[in-house]
Order: sequence, then structure tokens, then C-alpha cells
Amino acid sequence: MTEEKKKKNLKTRFDQLGLNEEILKNLSQAGYETPSPIQAELIPVAVTGQDCIGQARTGTGKTAAFSLPMLQQIDLRRPGAQALILAPTRELSEQVATEIRKLCPDKSLNLAVLVGGKPLRPQENQLKKGAQIVVGTPGRVIDHINRGNLKLNTLNFVILDEADRMLDIGFRPDIEKILRKCPEKRQTLLLSATLPPPVERLAKRYMQDPVMIDLSEDRVSVESIDQYYITVDPNRKVKLLTRLLFQERPKQTIVFTRTKRGADKLDRIFSKKLKAVAAIHGDLPQSKRDRVLKKFREGKIRLLIATDVMGRGIDVSGISHIINYDIPEFNDDYVHRIGRVGRLSSDQKGAAFTFVAPDEGDQLTNIENRINHMISEFRVDDFEAYKPKQPRKTVEKVTHLGNTGHLINPDFGEF
Repeated sequence: MTEEKKKKNLKTRFDQLGLNEEILKNLSQAGYETPSPIQAELIPVAVTGQDCIGQARTGTGKTAAFSLPMLQQIDLRRPGAQALILAPTRELSEQVATEIRKLCPDKSLNLAVLVGGKPLRPQENQLKKGAQIVVGTPGRVIDHINRGNLKLNTLNFVILDEADRMLDIGFRPDIEKILRKCPEKRQTLLLSATLPPPVERLAKRYMQDPVMIDLSEDRVSVESIDQYYITVDPNRKVKLLTRLLFQERPKQTIVFTRTKRGADKLDRIFSKKLKAVAAIHGDLPQSKRDRVLKKFREGKIRLLIATDVMGRGIDVSGISHIINYDIPEFNDDYVHRIGRVGRLSSDQKGAAFTFVAPDEGDQLTNIENRINHMISEFRVDDFEAYKPKQPRKTVEKVTHLGNTGHLINPDFGEF
């Protein structure tokens, strides 16, 4: 985003975006003061009924950006599905539903959340009550359509949230099946952190002359995040993680693994050594995932081990460190992972560490090209994870977020 646009967005007010008085009153009661850049750019276009593609990083206020124009145009006096919001995960679906209820406290709003891992009957009952807004994952939405519980002929709005992630995890056939059943005369909003070719093809096929609103950065912001890599022998990763946690003493950290099995393995190891540790991934029962996320947001869990799919739904302001235990398979996943950190107060910097095996140098280079930033090497004190043949310039020290007393927790003391 240009400096000129940033200054413009700082001056923009919600009452300049074409929102009605009732919506503005709800915003004020919900504690919203000024629109974020994606809200300032997308809302004025979306309230006109135009199809829109909004590209912006996770955690930038996209939910309100698409919810407010939708809420302004929904008729709460009329029962039946008027808006369908598709999201990649149960957690994100429920997060979106919570935000919508916050933005529209009107008791006549009926909202159904259709996600897997939860009983079908309560969801079916929500639909029978005439839910005007339906939020859900593509698989469960298809299930309710096939059972005859959800009729799409009354839809006016379709919103695809985190479209890139939905396609990454294999929802494209379900999404296309749903879109083909929707009325041709509708407004479609597509929100995505990245726009790879599959997302562009989806938009071209199912949207009508969409307005493109691109607030993605050409480079990942490095002002609020110190980024490092650590070359490590694969069989020393667990020891490296142990030593790194002891040295850094993070306030809250997410450790990302590529696989569910890897997340469970680390959880078993570190739960024996530390308090306030948990893992979260798609194979956990929904009730347990809900409990883990709740405790993490409350600060009761300080070390969360997560897979990429789950990482997208985590928005917690106190995360000080991200540790990529496994280097991400896709460059954009690196962007999403480190986007979880760096939301601390202005005088504190977050840190992101990526463990890189000796044969993963090309993947590290691809990430550096993606973010247009050279990632420096970091070495843990008195521990040799691996001795590279041609070491890069080494950063021996990093700003320790544990230097201030209130960030230090003895649970991350000696093992």
C-alpha cells in the first residue's frame, strides 16, 4: 500500500463509507472507531452491490469488511437464507459468526453455523427457524444441501472467505458445486490473502466483473518482526526447540508443523517438560479444539503446536514468537504463519524462527524471494544445531521479549 493510501485510510471514518445509521450505531456499540484499510477500501464498493475481490493479509479486519455491506442489505423481517459465507475451517466459521452477531445484535437476526465435528440436528433446527445468514465449511454445507435442509434459491449474497486456503485443502469441487446451485443474480465477495491462479480462475468463472481491491504488501512487513533461520540436523530439532524456548522465554508462541502426526509428537514431548502446552489440528474433536483455542486466547496456553490449516483461524494479540519447526511447503504459508506475530505494543518486536535442514536451502531462498527480505541466521547460545559448510552472516543476539519481568514465566525455566 502506498504512503498516500495509508494517510487516506487513517483519515477515513465509518460514516463516509455508505453505511446506514443503524449499522453505524452498532459499530459504535461494538467498539469500532476507525476502519482498517481493507474496510475503508472494500465497504464503499460492496454496499453498491458490486462483486468484489479483496486481497489482504489475515488479521486485517476482513470479516467486518464483508459483513457490514451484507448486513446493511439483508432483510431481517424475511426468513430464509439470504447470505452464505464459506470458510475453510470450523474455527474460522465460528469466529465469523461471532463477529457478525457482534456487528448486528438485533434479536431478529437468525444465523446458522454449519460445520463438521458438530451434531447435524441442531444445525438443521437453525435452518428450519429461517436463518437469514449461513456460515460454514464447504463439506458440511454440501451435506445439508444434499439432505434438503438448505435451499439456496433465496440467496442474495455469497462470500468466500480465505479462498486460497479453501482451495489449498481441497475444497474446490465442493465450492464449485455450491456456486453452481446459487442464483445467477447475486452479489459475490471473495476474500483471500493471496491470489494464486486457481483462485483467479474461480473468480473469473463465478463472479461478474469483480472490482479488485489489493491491499497485500509486495513484501512482508519486517518492521515489527525479527525473522531468523536456524540450520539444524533433523535429528536435533527437538533439542533445538527446547534450547530456543529456554533462551527466548516467549510470552506466547505457536510452533508450526507440517503434519498432524508431527504436532502430536511434539505435544507428547513438551507436555512432559512444560506447563501450558497444547496441540491443535484437524483430527482433534471439535470440543477439544474449542477448549484449546479458548485457553490460548486467555493466555492459559503459552506454547501452541499447530498445523497450517489451524494456524489461519488463530488471531491472538499477545503472540510474541512464531517457530517454524518444519519449513512451510508453500511460500505463502510462511507469510500466513509469521502474520500471527508482531501485534504487540509498539515498543516490542515479535520474532519468527524457521528451522532449516541442510537440504532445504532452496526452500529458504524461495521464501526470501517471496517476502523480498534476507532472513538472517541465528544461533542458540552454547548449542550447535548444525555446522554449515558456508555459514551466512550470523546474528548472535535477538531482542529478548523475556527481558521484561512481566513476560518471564518460570514454566519456561530449566527443564
